[in-house]
Amino acid sequence: MDKRAWMGLLILSVLWGGSFFFVGVAVREVPPLTVAAIRVFVAAIVLLAVLKLTGLALPRRREVWLAFLIMGLLNNAIPFSLTFWGQTHIPSGLASILNATTPISTVLVAHAFSDDEKLTPGRLLGVLTGFAGVAMMIGPDLLSGLGRNVLAQGACLLATLSYAFGAVYSRRFRRLGVVPMQVAGGQFIGSSLILVPLALLVEQSWQIPLPSWQAMAAILALAIVSTALGFVIYFRVMAVAGSNVNLVTLLVPVSAILLGVLVLRESLLPRHFAGMAVIALGLGAIDGRVFTLLRKPGAD
Repeated sequence: MDKRAWMGLLILSVLWGGSFFFVGVAVREVPPLTVAAIRVFVAAIVLLAVLKLTGLALPRRREVWLAFLIMGLLNNAIPFSLTFWGQTHIPSGLASILNATTPISTVLVAHAFSDDEKLTPGRLLGVLTGFAGVAMMIGPDLLSGLGRNVLAQGACLLATLSYAFGAVYSRRFRRLGVVPMQVAGGQFIGSSLILVPLALLVEQSWQIPLPSWQAMAAILALAIVSTALGFVIYFRVMAVAGSNVNLVTLLVPVSAILLGVLVLRESLLPRHFAGMAVIALGLGAIDGRVFTLLRKPGAD
C-alpha cells in the first residue's frame, strides 16, 4: 500500500472509531434492523446528492446493479444487522474487539477466492499481531465478557466474515469500470432495498415511539459521517489496496481511544501505548516494506 492508502485508512479509522458509540446510543431506543435501515437509507440519499453535484451518474447496466445489490448485502445489510443486534446484548467495546478480527477473516477469504492475495506467513503473523495489540489496548475488563452472550458474539464474528467476502467481491467493480463514488452510492441503494422493507416487516418501524434527540443525532452521525463519507474513503482505498482495506478495523479501537482522550478528556493508560506499538508492528509486518528494507544489502 502507498502513502495515500495508509492516510485513507487513518482517516477512515477516525470516522469509524465513533460508529460503535453511535450504534450503542441508537439501539437503546431504536431496534437494530431499523437503525441499520435508516443508516443505509440516509447514506444513499446523501451520496446520490453528491453524485448529482459532481456530475456522476450511476451506471444503468443490469450486471452493475446486480453487483450493487450483492455488495449491499455483503458489506451493509448482513454485517450491520448482525453487529447492531449483537450490540443490544454486549458492550460496544467488546463488539469492537470482535470486529477487529475482520482482517483475519479477510486474509483467509482472499487466499481462498483470489489469485493475487494469497496467504503468506508474514501477512498472517502481522494480522494476528495487530489483533493482539487491539486486545491489549481494550484490556482485560472487556475480554472478561467473552463466553457470555455467545449468540451475540457469534453474530459479530459472522459480520466480519461478511465484510471479508464483500472486500473480495468488490474487486469486480474495477473490471466493470465503476468508480469508488458510484460503488458507494450503488451499494447503499442496494442495501436500502433489502433493509428498509425488512425493518418495516420484522420490527414494524412505524409503531416505534419517537426517539430522543440524542438517539436521532447518533443515527444521523452514523449515517452521514461514519457511513456516507466513510465508505467513499473505503472504496477509494480499496481501489489501490484491495482487501487490505479491512486493516482499518485494527486501527478503529486506536482512534476510538484517542478520540476519548481528545474529546472526553479520558486518560491514556500504559496498556494503550503498548497496544498501539503492537498494532504498528503488525501493520508493518503486513505492509512488508520494513522487512524488504532490512533485507537490502548494507542494511543495518
